[in-house]
Order: sequence, then C-alpha cells, then structure tokens
Amino acid sequence: MSFDEEWAAARATATANVSMRLNHVPVEPGGGGGGDLELNQDHIGAIGSEAYKLHTRLQTDGKHAATATTEAAGALTKESFASGAALLKAHTTWETQVKTLVAACANISNGLNYSLKSHAKDEQQLHADFTSSAIDQYLK
Repeated sequence: MSFDEEWAAARATATANVSMRLNHVPVEPGGGGGGDLELNQDHIGAIGSEAYKLHTRLQTDGKHAATATTEAAGALTKESFASGAALLKAHTTWETQVKTLVAACANISNGLNYSLKSHAKDEQQLHADFTSSAIDQYLK
C-alpha cells in the first residue's frame, strides 16, 4: 500500500469516527442548573506547582547538550561534512522549542497562581460584604 493510499484510509477512518455533541446545562424551572465547573484550589495549586517544576527543569535540562552539540556541529562543518550544518540547524530548532515550552510552563504556573490569589481575594471581599450588610442579620 502506498503512502497516499494509507493516508486516505486513515483520513476516512478518522472522519467516520467524528461526531459532534454540544454540552449544555439542562433548562430547569426557576433558572439555575447543575453546572460542572468547579474550582478546586488543591488541584489547581498542584498543577501550578508541577508547571513551575517543569519550567525550572526545562531551563537547565533542555540545555545540557548545547555546548557539546555546538562543538560537534563546528567540527563536522570544519571537516566539510554537510551533517555539521544539519546538526546546527537541529540544535537551533531544539533551543527554540525549549524556550517555547519554558514560556508556556511559566504562563501556566503564573496564570494558575493568579487565579488562586484572585479567587481568594474575591472570596474575602464577598465575606466582608455579606458580614457587614443587613442581609447577614437575616441569614443567622
């Protein structure tokens, strides 16, 4: 089987298995619904922590072969091997991808930390507003 035939078969199989389902909250009398969005601070904190750990490790581990790779590419190029330029191009691509991953991990970690702090601040403000209002007297 040629590549084109195999690719066409794979696309046909994938297309046959695709379906669309729209998620929604069922309409209930009186409004309200059983939405499933939940903020679990422990889970979000754990994800943010892992993103930060990955960020830190990628900054060092992603560069551990940089010197050796650059030296090898230079030596190969000096000896007129075309693979020297290819190795240097692969190294440059690798560095770009590592930088992208490091930035993504930082964004995830920072975004989740901001969300947790913002949510906690909003909760404190709501608590302060309710406890200082006349509504609080009726809820007791």
